[in-house]
Formats: sequence, C-alpha cells, structure tokens
Amino acid sequence: MPRDPLIGLVGKPSAGKSSTLNSLTDASSKVGNFPFTTIDPQRAIGYLQIDCACTRYNLTDKCKPNYGSCDNGRRSVPIELLDVAGLVPGAHEGKGLGNKFLDDLRHADALIHVVDASGTTDAEGKVTRGYDPSVDIAWLRSEIVAWIRGNLMAKWGSIKRRHIAVKATAVETLQNQFSGYGSTSAVVARTLDKLGLKEPLEEWSDETIDRVVNAFTDEKFPTVIALNKIDHPDADKNIAKIAKQQDPNSIVLCSAISEIFLRKMAKQGYIRYTEGSEFVDTREDLIADGDPDGGGLKELDEKNRNRIENLKDMVLYRFGSTGVVHVLTKAAEILGLVPVFPVRNIATFGSGGVGEGMGSNKGVFRDCVLVKKGSTVGDVARKVMGDAPIAYIEGAGGLRVAEDQLVAVGKNDILSFKVGK
Repeated sequence: MPRDPLIGLVGKPSAGKSSTLNSLTDASSKVGNFPFTTIDPQRAIGYLQIDCACTRYNLTDKCKPNYGSCDNGRRSVPIELLDVAGLVPGAHEGKGLGNKFLDDLRHADALIHVVDASGTTDAEGKVTRGYDPSVDIAWLRSEIVAWIRGNLMAKWGSIKRRHIAVKATAVETLQNQFSGYGSTSAVVARTLDKLGLKEPLEEWSDETIDRVVNAFTDEKFPTVIALNKIDHPDADKNIAKIAKQQDPNSIVLCSAISEIFLRKMAKQGYIRYTEGSEFVDTREDLIADGDPDGGGLKELDEKNRNRIENLKDMVLYRFGSTGVVHVLTKAAEILGLVPVFPVRNIATFGSGGVGEGMGSNKGVFRDCVLVKKGSTVGDVARKVMGDAPIAYIEGAGGLRVAEDQLVAVGKNDILSFKVGK
C-alpha cells in the first residue's frame, strides 16, 4: 500500500533545526482531535496548510476534520516529519553520526535544510561571526552525492557484468542498486529521462555515472532551503548571495524562534495571531480599533511589548510572515502533494450513511489524505481502504470513476469507496 509522505529536516548544530521542528509541530492553537504527537524521538506530526474542499460547496461552517483543523476553509492537515540528526562535514565517511544520519535520511521523500542565514555558527555549529552559510548548502548535497556514488562505484564492475548477463534495462539495474535509498522504478526512470543518455549502461564513463548520481539525488531528495534567523543584521548579505546560487523556488526565508514566541504569547492570551500571517494584534491595538475590551487580551509588559514591535518591523512587515508555515507548504509543493478527501456519502460529503444530511452535526469532509503527484484513484483506494475489495468508486456529483484515473486538486480529489465484489 502507498505510504504517507515523509519530510526530513536536516541542519547542522545550532542552525535552528530544533526550533523549526518545534514550530512546525506545535498544535497548541489547533482544534480537533489531533494534539501534538511525537511518534518516536525522531518522528513527529507537523501541519500542512491547504485549501479545503469545503470552500467549493460553501460548507466551511460544517467542516469538522477528524484530525487537524479547518478555519474558514484553511485546513491544517497532519504530515509526518523526520528529524535527521548528525549533519557534519564528512558524514559519508562516517564522521559524527554520519552512518546513522545517512541511514535516516534515505527514508525521506523530501528534505527541509535549515540553514543559519546569520552566519554566526561555523560548519560544526560553533559560535563565530562572518561564516558563509552557502557552504552548508553545498556540502549537504555533496555528502549525499558522495554517499550514493561511493556505494555504487564500490561494486560497479559486478553491476555491469550482471546487467549484461540478465539483459536488464538501465532502469531495472539502477533500481536494484537505488532501492536502498527508498527509490522506486518511477524515480529512476524520471532520472534517466531527464538526462537523455544515449550510451548503454555498460559503457558509461565515470563522468556519466557522476551525472546519473547527481540527477538521482535531485529526483529522490528534492530539498527546500529554509534560511533561518532572517532577523539577524548579517542575514541580508548572505540571503542575497544564496539567492543568486540556488533556485529561488527552493528558498524560504524564516525565523523559527519568532514563530515560537508569537504562538506562545497567543496561547497565553496576550496577542491575537494567526499562523503564517503578517498581522499581530495586542490589547492596545484592538482598543485603538474601537474594541473597548481589547478583545479580552491581557496587557503586555514593556519588555514583551517592545519585543513584539521589533518583531513586527524586523520580520512580519518586512518579510510578510515568520515564514515557518511556508516551509512545509514549499516542501509539499516540490513533492506535488495532492490532498484527497475520502467521504462515505458523496451526496452530503459526510462520513455517515444515506440519512446523514447537510445539516448533520457530524460534519463534512472529516478526512483528508495526502498523496504524491501522479497517484491514481486506485492508489488512493489502497491507501484508504487497504486490502478491502472495492466494488466501485464515486467522485463528486455521484459519477463513477475508474481506478486508473489520476487525482489532482479539483479533479478526482473527493472520492467515495464502495466495498464489495
């Protein structure tokens, strides 16, 4: 059965990876039945914000997710995160927690590389000033490439001999070698298609193998670069340099510590704040806007009032948000994740039987699953229903859909599975 997407967080010590992970998994402001959950010391649940299907049918007031939350059509969907610890230069040679780091990393479908944009920590996370964080981005990728290439070249001779003996395709041979990295034949096929190689595998030069390994790394481990600590005065020049070197679509600017602080103050009743927003309201702000009770908020002391004002100026108004919410959004985007809404009753979008009407207090669109781009209706059926026999599948409007049809946002993304033979 298709497994849930897994997003890995990597970063050198003191880059802010733990703060980023904490801000992504903080469910203190969530409603519904999905509190913050740590699956094991390395795995936790984060929340991806998506546009919920309830907005298409004007049912935002009746949308009651079983997990996560939905606030006026903006839905927070649980997604599994993996804390990949032990990133230091030389990991592929076993330095630091190198072997464990790489073994953990192979389970991830995409990576979020948390980078200290301030340049105040060196390659090993020690306090410094003037460090070039673009170096960190380069050596994370070089560690992964060196790891994969080293494993491949160690047995390249026998790989070629077997390839010729069994008359395998290049995809079949490479998948035998790359399956240990969580690869699939589709990933290998996309890698080779993008390269457009003409020569047969047994004639590949070292240069060709390098190209294949680099392309496979990009395909298997797409990476979001989360430039953290953007409120530090040294961050601007580093961000400008990295923006010239990397694909701008892979970069998210963020301040994890600011997000944690804002959520804490909101939880304690000192401010009104929506995750991912550029706006923060204090008691004084609301009173000035005509609310004599100040929204029922507590009064801030001078220290926290000044900190919030500085945070507004240095982060929220300047960058549009703390960026933390957008980190997961970008990871989902590069993976092409599609939210699909399984329902029992395709007419009411409820989870109950035929008698459940639109006004039912049980709610609509109770469930949402995330599937990878290219998934079919049948893939979703197996993910949701397991091995249960499916008689037929209905889409929005009650029309039957075939299992080989693709799912996409707004297309085959509301499904009802009818069990039977």
